[in-house]
Amino acid sequence: MERWLALELASTIRHDGDGGVADDLATVQETAQWIQEQGDLLAGHIEAGELPVDEDLRLGIIKLRQAVRTLFARVVSPALPSRADAHRLMTADQATAHLNTAAAREPVAPQIDWTVEGAPAARLLSAENDPNVRLVAALARAAIDFLTGPQCAQLRSCTAPRCVRYFVKSHGRQEWCKPSCGNRARAARHYRRKRTAAGGGSPA
Repeated sequence: MERWLALELASTIRHDGDGGVADDLATVQETAQWIQEQGDLLAGHIEAGELPVDEDLRLGIIKLRQAVRTLFARVVSPALPSRADAHRLMTADQATAHLNTAAAREPVAPQIDWTVEGAPAARLLSAENDPNVRLVAALARAAIDFLTGPQCAQLRSCTAPRCVRYFVKSHGRQEWCKPSCGNRARAARHYRRKRTAAGGGSPA
């Protein structure tokens, strides 16, 4: 299954399994673990295992996530955004400005690598020495690439009970982010119908 760094960042806000919301970036240690888990998506930008993760970096990533989730909410409109943070999003202009500013903090130049045996490949050469700045800039550029790419048109907010995730719709009939959410949504719909029938009303 294809993964996008911007979607992985947004998904650090998730249902906790008990009716509440969990934050995978709640502590410095959890943030470091999340960064390491994105090592394959960050390859070529930063060595995820060597980052000096501290509170400033954690807060910087959280601020970037807020901008990403704000723009995700704009993308899925007029459908409802994720219930997790709809009440505390930035304005779209603030979110856009924050992404652009974060991306611009790392001066980069495209470089081409072309071995005798292989095909040409592009990489970015950074002029920034601070690995934490490079990480946040890489996350910002990934968000910009996602929001301006073809997959953005398929971005949805999962409507299953208690779910707060965004997802990319992969086929025409997909309504939820994963099968377990579909099962939960169908069970809730069945329950509502039974309750309405028992009360003599019409189903919603």
